[in-house]
Amino acid sequence: MSTTAGDLRPATSVNWRTPLVIIICGCIIGLLSFGPRSSLGFFVQPMSREFAWGRDVFGLALALQNLLWGLGQPIAGAIADRFGVFRVMAVGALLYAGGLLLMRYSSTPLSLDIGAGVLIGFGLSGSSFNLVLSAFSKLLPPERRGVALGAGTAAGSFGQFLFAPFGVAMIDNFGWQTALTVFAGLMLLIVPLAFALSTPPTTAGNAPAADNQSFKTALAEAFGHRSYVLLVLGFFTCGFQLAFITVHLPAYLVDRGIPTQTGGWVLAAIGLFNIIGSLSVGVVQNYIPKRYILSAIYFTRALSILVFISFPITTFSAIAFGAICGLTWLSTVPPTSALVALMFGTRWFATLYGFAFVSHQVGGFLGVWLGGIVFEKFGSYTPIWWLSILFGVLSALINLPIVEKPVDRTVAQPA
Repeated sequence: MSTTAGDLRPATSVNWRTPLVIIICGCIIGLLSFGPRSSLGFFVQPMSREFAWGRDVFGLALALQNLLWGLGQPIAGAIADRFGVFRVMAVGALLYAGGLLLMRYSSTPLSLDIGAGVLIGFGLSGSSFNLVLSAFSKLLPPERRGVALGAGTAAGSFGQFLFAPFGVAMIDNFGWQTALTVFAGLMLLIVPLAFALSTPPTTAGNAPAADNQSFKTALAEAFGHRSYVLLVLGFFTCGFQLAFITVHLPAYLVDRGIPTQTGGWVLAAIGLFNIIGSLSVGVVQNYIPKRYILSAIYFTRALSILVFISFPITTFSAIAFGAICGLTWLSTVPPTSALVALMFGTRWFATLYGFAFVSHQVGGFLGVWLGGIVFEKFGSYTPIWWLSILFGVLSALINLPIVEKPVDRTVAQPA
């Protein structure tokens, strides 16, 4: 009997790889990969002071990281779909660790761009929660996917919750160089954990007839599908808002007289409350149309930003903003990934979700880069905050017309 990529046989061919083990190892990978990159905003000020850099220098490096993470994601996804997840994750983890080490020894903007931008960006494309979600979709039965997708996303948020205060403490007590070295060592743990998420190589011979598509056919089908295009466009806003807040919020709070430690707890609050948001959405999406969930998330996020910048910034308002924003932080990922799997199946899931993630990361690139440029030119982040609000409202509207059903395919008839 042939083995399909979507059944449980890959998970049970070796008895230790039960669904629970797969979920736990995938969640730990999501935690480890998302933690350091969500804490890089705390390195802006100490590195800028030491090397006399403007915020635009650091902003460009992290903007490159977001862009290359996105551009590398469909490539990593296509390789994982074809040859299996483990190899891609192992290489991604090594690139990630190497980027953090190079960042630790960076003394010029160019070396920072290569380490924090290029290496970490491509490393994230091969080792982050996107491939974890792909492995979950391929290795777990449909009835467990919703909760698993929510758990995998929540694990990334828990990484943010842990690494934000941990990163601040490391920098304060041991210096930013030691903090980056420790982060690099932790990334190497992804390699052994990735064994649990190994998926078999997929060829035309072992794929089910319904999913026996070529790479080019899958792309043409997806980008010719109106609902997929709307989903991709809406995902742009998520990346723009998240990347801007992650990188520039700590400095924004310091500019308003809020202690650096508070910025760490604000990002930690975002991570903690997004655990609640992601898990809740992972369950609720089984009962409420996913397009309505996405629309509500984008509108709520826009409203929370509007309230945050409209009143004086205090420690309480900053942490409250982190909590409210956290409920919608990565909770877009479970319904977005679930819609991709629903529309097109799991054969080319990592690839098609990867292209959606390109849009997300193009938004992230612009959010980080424009944040640095605008601040250096005007001495304020206010224009970017208002742009984030506008994008949030537009994405709330864009997601409403999405049709939630499998794409219609013509079944080939035998000669």
